[in-house]
Amino acid sequence: MVANTTITFEKPAVPKKGTAVLLTGKELALGPIATSLDEAAGSRFAVAAKIKGYKGALRKTLELVAPSGVDVERIIFVGLGDVDPDIDWLRLGGATAKALPDEGEVTVVLQDPEGRGPTSEDAAAFALGLVMRRYRFDRYKSRKSDEDAPRGPMTVTIGVDNPEAAEVAWKEAAAVAEGVELARNLVNEPANILGPVEFAERLGELKAKGLDVDVLDEKTLTDLKLNALLGVAQGSVRPPRVVIMRWNGAGDEAPIAFVGKGVVFDTGGISIKPAAGMEDMKGDMGGAAAVSGVMLALAGRKAKVNAVGIVGIVENMPDGNAQRPGDIVTSLSGQTIEVINTDAEGRLVLADILTHVQNVAKPKAMIDLATLTGAIIVALGHHYAGLFSNDDKLASALLDAGKTTGEKVWRMPLGEEYDKLIDSKNADMKNVGGRWGGSITAAQFLKRFVENDTPWAHLDVAGTAMGSPSSDTNDSWSSGFGVRLLDQLVKSSYEKA
Repeated sequence: MVANTTITFEKPAVPKKGTAVLLTGKELALGPIATSLDEAAGSRFAVAAKIKGYKGALRKTLELVAPSGVDVERIIFVGLGDVDPDIDWLRLGGATAKALPDEGEVTVVLQDPEGRGPTSEDAAAFALGLVMRRYRFDRYKSRKSDEDAPRGPMTVTIGVDNPEAAEVAWKEAAAVAEGVELARNLVNEPANILGPVEFAERLGELKAKGLDVDVLDEKTLTDLKLNALLGVAQGSVRPPRVVIMRWNGAGDEAPIAFVGKGVVFDTGGISIKPAAGMEDMKGDMGGAAAVSGVMLALAGRKAKVNAVGIVGIVENMPDGNAQRPGDIVTSLSGQTIEVINTDAEGRLVLADILTHVQNVAKPKAMIDLATLTGAIIVALGHHYAGLFSNDDKLASALLDAGKTTGEKVWRMPLGEEYDKLIDSKNADMKNVGGRWGGSITAAQFLKRFVENDTPWAHLDVAGTAMGSPSSDTNDSWSSGFGVRLLDQLVKSSYEKA
């Protein structure tokens, strides 16, 4: 069960209880089952819609108390507009969820005015959008107004032409929904509850879902010489962790690697951030959350792929033992880094775990996700993640996956001119490249830790993983961005048929 919602599929039939959801075309054009329900109600639907000014525009909804003559308690119309054959069923499901009550029984009739229903995959996408929108993070609210009251359990029965095939498609989509929910929960948790140790413990629980999980503690990280990561963590009393998750669904093939920045709270360290808005830095582990979510999704749907997810989990604090501007650290790769700004800490964490996963897993491709720079928000706002890559084929596949899922990415440049900006007089490189092109110089920094023959992509999700605008499929501060994107990438480019 995701978002306290149970989804089942049946043949389309006239709803008999609870809430009925009916699709409409323009001017309240109804399908056969909706028409029969209208007739039982004395053909009053059109009059009620006219009074409310409802015209059936795409994803627009209208709720009515059910008139006498029908068995249901309420009726919700969901508009299809001109009934575009390429309708976005995921967003339609989310729009439907916005209009639903907080609990109870719901019957959805997925039937257009011509009596046609969606494919099984589209029906599953509708259900996915519905449960994603129903998600609410309210576990710390003790005094709840009626508006913020916890959502109770809901059972949604979806009427489709081939319910058996829809159930199969939903089983896969539900695994993805579970991954999105995990990512959202992790990002939404306050840092006093979710420190590095607690984060690692939660990922350890994923063993029960079929993942192999290894947790590397501070002593192990010291022995392995992940000094760049340890330098970020040294100002916090809470010890760092690195967690490696593996899903083996394709025999002996080399895995695809997902790498996530997991800064559970980022004060900026000695280069401390302004106080205003610092509370949002509990979400500076959005990349690690997405990696955790996609690994859970792959295990849940038993993907025919080998994948490894690695997350570096630290807290960046301005303690008396904290790393200082001007310090030089030797990374796991052997390259030295002059720390100019301790608030550019995520790239130090990623540098070592990028090296480590290449050493131990020899991946055929590698994608890292990080809430890395405010500069990417200046460039792209909150609707696209920044994509940087050394491989055109991988970049193209990510762009396509973004279009398919609606988790959109925009390719940004890399180049020698930008790389020179992070050269240092005192070390092999410095961790910032100046004010201009900040997201690009951050990506150039990461690229220095990628072996030349490894296809690699970096996704800067600072604007999309947290604080993103409310949408048809999310009304939470944390979006879970990246889980569906990477799952789709695996399906389209790496998974065995």
